[in-house]
Amino acid sequence: MDITLYRYQLPLTQPLTFHDQTITQREGLLLHWGSSWSEIAPLPGFSRETLAEAEQEAIAFLTAFKQGKTIPVSCPSVQFGLDCARRSWPILKHTPLPPYLLLQGSPDDIIWSWKEWLYDYPIRIKLKVARYPMRDELSMVRELIRLAPKTKLILDANQQWTREEAWTFMNHLDPSHIEYVEDPCPSYADIRSVATHTGIGVALDEILCCEGQWDFFPQLKGLILKPMLIGSLEKCHDLVVKAKANGVKVVISSSHESQLGNRLLALLATEWSPEQAPGLDTLRYFNGSVLDDKQQVDVSKLQVVWQS
Repeated sequence: MDITLYRYQLPLTQPLTFHDQTITQREGLLLHWGSSWSEIAPLPGFSRETLAEAEQEAIAFLTAFKQGKTIPVSCPSVQFGLDCARRSWPILKHTPLPPYLLLQGSPDDIIWSWKEWLYDYPIRIKLKVARYPMRDELSMVRELIRLAPKTKLILDANQQWTREEAWTFMNHLDPSHIEYVEDPCPSYADIRSVATHTGIGVALDEILCCEGQWDFFPQLKGLILKPMLIGSLEKCHDLVVKAKANGVKVVISSSHESQLGNRLLALLATEWSPEQAPGLDTLRYFNGSVLDDKQQVDVSKLQVVWQS
């Protein structure tokens, strides 16, 4: 069986910041395993491992595999990429639901684009918060609700608030217009406390990669699964099973993977959570693609880093 590991670089349409790390291009690895393709792409600011560490571990695994040995891997992105490459994907009966809209930028930019919206306002949108002064972001939320009162807002704080800050912000929200707030704080205990006291729904996102343990409480509305950050497909599926047993929504979400990785996540979303729109509205931030006009991987855009 032929196995090749490639590296890709895709420029972004605008700089993106994740936990104080700003990137202007997305870098990752594509793994061609026989006839299957998968992706290994740690996300700066969120992943425990760097791309260099993931590449080193992937090459070590593939070299050992070629020698008839199997060695353990610890990087979540490598676990995910190897699992996807070797998976027998089921034939799906449904097409993936379109992802919900993700709005990023300053409060003024978001309000301006919302006022210029040329279509019917969507049922649900996602906004990044905890990046600008709280007063400005609360004004933005109120203005968006005024312009589109039937639209539910998902607010993603990326663990950037203290418990007191989250408490203050969420106390100013009208629960009838908020679907949930993702990861308002860095700790599960603080998230649960703030949600319980404010009555605002919350969802667990990146915190699932750091704190694997969670329990159901009434304000817990969703688990946002980023497989590239969580790791093995078995670990991801265990979270899906536990969530559904507790009546909690499961949303499969992007870690800004390439077009190929995004496609794999859409397949997982259709298989594991077909009733929920996935959080995959990230491809519009790429200026370029790893795929050609026929939606096949274009190896001429890639750099070979290992070959069997």
